Amino acid sequence: MLRRQAFKYELMPNGLHQRQLRRFGGACRFVFNKALAIQQENRAAGGKFIRYESMAKLLTGWRHSSETPWLADAPNHPLQHALKDLDRAYQNFFAGRADFPTFKKKGRGDSFRYPDAKQFKVEPGNARIFLPKLGWIRYRNSRDIVGSIKNITVSSKAGKWFVSIQTEREVAEQVPVATDAVGVDVGIARFATLSDGSYIAPLDSFKKHQQRLAKYQRRMSRKVKFSSNWKKAKAKVTQIHVDIGNVRNDFLHKTTTTISNNHALVAVEDLKIVHMTASAKGTIETPGTNVRAKAGLNRAILDQGWGEFGRQLEYKLYWNGGFFMQVPAHHTSQTCPCCGHVDKDNRKSQSEFLCTVCWYENNADVVGAINVLDRALAQLSQPSNEEGPDTARIACEVNGAVRPSAAGTHRSDMQEVLYAQ
Repeated sequence: MLRRQAFKYELMPNGLHQRQLRRFGGACRFVFNKALAIQQENRAAGGKFIRYESMAKLLTGWRHSSETPWLADAPNHPLQHALKDLDRAYQNFFAGRADFPTFKKKGRGDSFRYPDAKQFKVEPGNARIFLPKLGWIRYRNSRDIVGSIKNITVSSKAGKWFVSIQTEREVAEQVPVATDAVGVDVGIARFATLSDGSYIAPLDSFKKHQQRLAKYQRRMSRKVKFSSNWKKAKAKVTQIHVDIGNVRNDFLHKTTTTISNNHALVAVEDLKIVHMTASAKGTIETPGTNVRAKAGLNRAILDQGWGEFGRQLEYKLYWNGGFFMQVPAHHTSQTCPCCGHVDKDNRKSQSEFLCTVCWYENNADVVGAINVLDRALAQLSQPSNEEGPDTARIACEVNGAVRPSAAGTHRSDMQEVLYAQ
């Protein structure tokens, strides 16, 4: 099994290195934006999409132009890769995987990539890395690099520079130690509820720091824009955002590692988070309703990091030999897992579920998680021709396993309901 993994380290550049890093990041941003502007002009004129090969020829002209001579000072391969990033962004847009590409703004995550291992050198023993037109730069060697190095990405965040080293290595295909299958229902009151009845409380990283962040944002708003004091205040606001993201990411890594290590199959809802967090403001002609409440809900949803939660679960389960599934999310918390009756009145409140037909009673989030797992097991029991050997393997491993239902009850006989595949 081919395993790709990135190892990220903080760079320790001197003053000259920092200036060069900012220049190279700005050059790549300029190339990306200039190419995007050309694509938009060409599209407005009715022309066809310009592929990377044609754009690369234009880049040669820009590097030798008297209007942009500073582009020749930047390394060529990162500039070419900026065009490849734009080409990939368009391909993702055409395939419906992402929105239309937008222009990059100065100071917002400048980055550039050296795509070939022949272009750089890494000396872990001396904790330094050699980059073209930059020379040797020291980095904080916090862990060992495993595998053959394929490419390097240099990025900035909150005034600091980082290097991400991507590696590849062949590893033996893993067999999951655990054999349990579990469904996961994500929410706000409970971050994640499992079909076995356990749940994980939300972290609410942004909510905990919201007042502190607002205080420093107000301070920044009182400063003269782009003045020295404004830049200091902006750096403080940026650092708070970074702290919020770091705390959330740490929480997600610990949570997904625990779940992936303890289960062979994990099923989650296929949520359209972009649509769920769309603004309710509307337009001037048709203004929206409950805009303030919807904005608060959107903020709470984004604070949980559901998308990153699913992404981490997927690759960690793959590494452990497990299987990750996404199932349709409609009516998962309104469907009775006992009799199959679907009714919005089944869910009495945010946390209470009571079937109006068989009187099955349970926590609504647990019911949602049980239904998520039911749908995943139903898909595995009838594999399609497109599904690969991993699907069949996992179906065999979880076949016949008894799945507890978190002690849901019938009001009629108060007996525990058990589910078995």
